[in-house]
Amino acid sequence: MKGVILAGGLGSRLRPLTLVTNKHLLPVYDRPMIYYPIQCLLNAGISEILIVTGGEHAGDFLKLLKNGKQLGIRHLEDAYQEGEGGIADALKLAEDFADGGKICVILGDNIIEKNIRQASGDFFTHSSGGKILLKEVEDPQRFGVAKLVDGKIVEIIEKPQDPPSNLAVTGIYFYDNDVFKVCQTLEPSKRGELEITDVNNYYLKRGDLTHEVLEGWWTDAGTFESLFRASTLVAEGGANKAG
Repeated sequence: MKGVILAGGLGSRLRPLTLVTNKHLLPVYDRPMIYYPIQCLLNAGISEILIVTGGEHAGDFLKLLKNGKQLGIRHLEDAYQEGEGGIADALKLAEDFADGGKICVILGDNIIEKNIRQASGDFFTHSSGGKILLKEVEDPQRFGVAKLVDGKIVEIIEKPQDPPSNLAVTGIYFYDNDVFKVCQTLEPSKRGELEITDVNNYYLKRGDLTHEVLEGWWTDAGTFESLFRASTLVAEGGANKAG
């Protein structure tokens, strides 16, 4: 299984910091933000990685990561997303890299306390389908939210005003190779983007979307508040614990 990190966008919520560099290269405690999703994949045994980026600072990734060997990456590629077409639009750029196989997708500003090795191993045994990771949050209206009945997801709602649960869909996803066909069929949402929630709901309707609830803390780092929270959590106890 290969890994895809989505690290595009303009980072407008973090201006003026992102006027001089890509959001995913900003520091989270003592390391660049992009190091955390990379380590998350490596801890799961995934060492072939594609980074999808964009904007005028895309070249900064090459300066930092080079060929990735110093971090333990076996093979590193990059792709460039033009504009801001949404997560599913960025994911389409990974089709050639996936080469017909399964992928683990991580949003570049997602940081977790522990690891996804068990979830990755479980998905690897599935012949097809998708898998999402959920986490309880205090502000579910900011995220895609899962509605569960008898422990099974029956619907995923994007940024609901009246959330059916406090289980947010984290920015960590597993997909079979059908995901690229799904992305090609999507219509832009009211935001003008191809939504990853529509991809997940496709697999849900198909009957082969599984889920797990993440252990430990999870946060994004796309706002000043969440960037500060991520740095504090990492400073207090570390991230991507392999044990």
